[in-house]
Amino acid sequence: MTRDEQVRLLGIGRAAVRNYLAGCVTDPPHVDLSWPDQTLRGVFITLRRGNRLRGCIGTFMPNRPLPETVWAMAIAAAEDPRFVNQPILLEELSALSIDISVLSPLQRTREPLSLTPGEHGIYIRSAHRSGCFLPEVATECGWSAQEFLERCCTDKADLPADAWKDPGTEVHLFTVEKLSESALAAHAAIQ
Repeated sequence: MTRDEQVRLLGIGRAAVRNYLAGCVTDPPHVDLSWPDQTLRGVFITLRRGNRLRGCIGTFMPNRPLPETVWAMAIAAAEDPRFVNQPILLEELSALSIDISVLSPLQRTREPLSLTPGEHGIYIRSAHRSGCFLPEVATECGWSAQEFLERCCTDKADLPADAWKDPGTEVHLFTVEKLSESALAAHAAIQ
């Protein structure tokens, strides 16, 4: 993705959060549907204040072009139910950083331990339970591939730690293209 495309998507994410926090209309803006890649891509939006998570929501199954998916997921991240008792306030907006993870298509694997921590994200599904971790979670926590799988089962999908070994459990891997306001700002400062 080009730098201009990254800037555009991050701007859409920030505008969505700003409009939501200000109580403005939360419908997607009129976006240019001539986005270079018409492939429907999953997206996760992560909102942080310093090192503190303030929201992270995404979708694996988008039904709209990438800019509109970014808009919708940015609003969803601002509404993250984990923070219902500590909602993001408009006054926080300038202190928030926005990261966008644009996902590759999910690839089911029969060899879950083949994943590379920090490179692959995981999506685990068994019956009506599922959970996922973005690739950076393994790196941030210092987890091995097995720990990554086990923690996704227990912490995200509410499954036994070894559920990923069950043939009836689906384990999907994916990669992300990470867009980050802080990375773009750092890159601009160097130039």
